[in-house]
Amino acid sequence: MRPLSYTQISLYQSCPLCYKLQYIDGLKPKDRWYFSFGKTMHMCAEHFFKVRVPPPPSLEELLQFYEQNWLSEGYESTEEEARYKSYGQEILAKFWQIHQADFRMPVAVERLFNISIEGVRLIGFIDRVDKLDNGGLSIVDYKTNKELFTTEDMEKDLQLTLYQLAAEQTWQLPVERLTLYHFRTNTPCSCGPRDKVQLNETKRLVLEVAEGIAQQKFPAIENQYCPCDFPEYCPYYRQQYMIPELAQPAILDGGTVTETVEHYASLQNQIKELQSQFEGIRQQLIDFCQTEGLNRVYGSAHAITYKLVEKTGFNEDDVRSLLEHEGLWHEVLSLDQSRLRQLIADEMVTKDVREKLETLRQVISAYPQLWVKKVTEEE
Repeated sequence: MRPLSYTQISLYQSCPLCYKLQYIDGLKPKDRWYFSFGKTMHMCAEHFFKVRVPPPPSLEELLQFYEQNWLSEGYESTEEEARYKSYGQEILAKFWQIHQADFRMPVAVERLFNISIEGVRLIGFIDRVDKLDNGGLSIVDYKTNKELFTTEDMEKDLQLTLYQLAAEQTWQLPVERLTLYHFRTNTPCSCGPRDKVQLNETKRLVLEVAEGIAQQKFPAIENQYCPCDFPEYCPYYRQQYMIPELAQPAILDGGTVTETVEHYASLQNQIKELQSQFEGIRQQLIDFCQTEGLNRVYGSAHAITYKLVEKTGFNEDDVRSLLEHEGLWHEVLSLDQSRLRQLIADEMVTKDVREKLETLRQVISAYPQLWVKKVTEEE
């Protein structure tokens, strides 16, 4: 199996089918300006810190490097590209002013790592690694995101967790600080290292992704980035890209797919309107019966009976105290799915037992269901 990277793991998490199309089928995504802009800024940060001996490059040298290595792919117009190019120069000028004043040689810049997690190879590049005064390591990852990072962003960032695993395995030194460097505002957002629980959870995630890929599990999953660059391969969007003869067969009373979809949506809206009317009238009748002390009301051809129905049940503790005394409690026990999942994840249970329980996991129900969504003109 090919080595995994953060990008691959993240893509597989969001949509396994999109992962397959890119990394197995070899389809190339479209160029995007934010990829070009981010890569350009990363190269400049690397150029600034990757010197053999201090001092770092001058501002003029840094901006010259920026000009020579500017990436133009993905911008929608020359005007847009010019705006971002000027913006990048402003960012770099501030970046240079901040970091040249107290420049310290990093431990590593754009460091390639290649580590093993229980046989699964994990590769990637760490933007920068510094050594702190206490001897621990500080990992810095540059980002050109629009918004500044929140505490939740820092705590959930998978990339930083993978970098901590890689750094500690590479240098055998503890990571003491994790930083997402917000390039647009030149703001370092830092937090402490991941604990053992978080690191173990991430290792399990890597293994789960690797297992899913090995078993060729590539379902399409809708997410915030849909549609991707390959909608013609996706079961959620493919029908829009079929040739007319295949995309619009007659499926209901001779109607096309488009007509049938609209018919279904129209009927569902009518049902919702009727249901709303029904609930309103029902509540009016209940209120009337309760107010007047009636159990039945009459129309011209129908009568409606009103009753306050009580649903009975059992308190588990009471039933258990009774039945255990009689030796019958086992007769009413039922499978607790949530407890079983906890048991499978409980490391106090032997690995052999947990693996056997895992093999018993199966699909217990499957049913078709339809939702209606109104498509806007923009979509």
